[in-house]
Amino acid sequence: MDVHDPILADLGWRSFFSTQLSAEETLQCRPVRVMAVHRGKVAVAGAGLECLISSHIAGSQGEEDRPTVGDWLLIDPASLEPTRILDRASLFKRRAPGGDRRLQLVAANVDTLFIVASCNQDFNVPRLERYLVLAREVDVTPVVVLTKVDLTDTPERFREAARGLQPGLQVEAVNARDPEDVSRLAALCGKGETVALLGSSGVGKSTLVNTLRGSDSIATQAVRERDGKGRHTTTVREMHRLDHGGWLLDTPGMRELQISDAASGLAEVFDDIVLLTLGCRFANCTHSTEPGCAVQSAMAEGTLTPDRLERWRKLLAEDSVNTGSLAERRIRTDQPGKRK
Repeated sequence: MDVHDPILADLGWRSFFSTQLSAEETLQCRPVRVMAVHRGKVAVAGAGLECLISSHIAGSQGEEDRPTVGDWLLIDPASLEPTRILDRASLFKRRAPGGDRRLQLVAANVDTLFIVASCNQDFNVPRLERYLVLAREVDVTPVVVLTKVDLTDTPERFREAARGLQPGLQVEAVNARDPEDVSRLAALCGKGETVALLGSSGVGKSTLVNTLRGSDSIATQAVRERDGKGRHTTTVREMHRLDHGGWLLDTPGMRELQISDAASGLAEVFDDIVLLTLGCRFANCTHSTEPGCAVQSAMAEGTLTPDRLERWRKLLAEDSVNTGSLAERRIRTDQPGKRK
């Protein structure tokens, strides 16, 4: 196996992955990248190989031992059975919606995250903050992409709201159907680089992917006029090749994104509040009625809004509950005889 094969480089292979291989694996295994995830199968690509293989890896135990789109696998050249998942440079994950406490893997080895939101009734600051927390937690560069600017008379209002989420945040407003308008996003998808898209249903992710690819092969659906919301059109997480040599990773719309294990992401996105808490008189300040509370002082001065403080509190509580639930599940599934 030639770990310097240009085909592997085009797929995003780099030294981070090649240095994980033992001498024996270099001789006996082939690296492939997961291009799409199906039920029980994954579509993979490598040097001279594109096929569907089993998603089961012998000896795997936890949710994070399952391959997801963007992963690099080592496979046996003869049987095409996967032998292991290489360590990930980044991993997006969430708790399953509803009452299911399982961990769901969203995408691996992403370089840039396009957080897609539309300039209509579905524009939602709390949801954007959730995506930002997710990106910052795994150290992936976020870019907010505002779509449907052609359908609003006040696009700057949406731009300013997005820019206000975090200092230095890159925000791009585009007409997702206009190739020339979208072309500046393509510059962020260089050769071998992977860009993922996240956003709720109906914000125009599929239209954006089609325009970036110069194709209309991905189904799109109209947005309901009464509330600006759309239906899910993407049902499979998969990677799409771009003319510039990069990869777009589309995901099903996720209106309910529950965060977990995201303490550092929360601290970065809400660093203004974190810094304020350090100035409180009491270390165990609840930031409600205690004297000498720097958070309450900032609200009184108008430098911190009650809405932002409440969103921070809500996400902190959610992260605490979900992180604890996932930890309990891991303990239970690690016990002999328990279902994994």
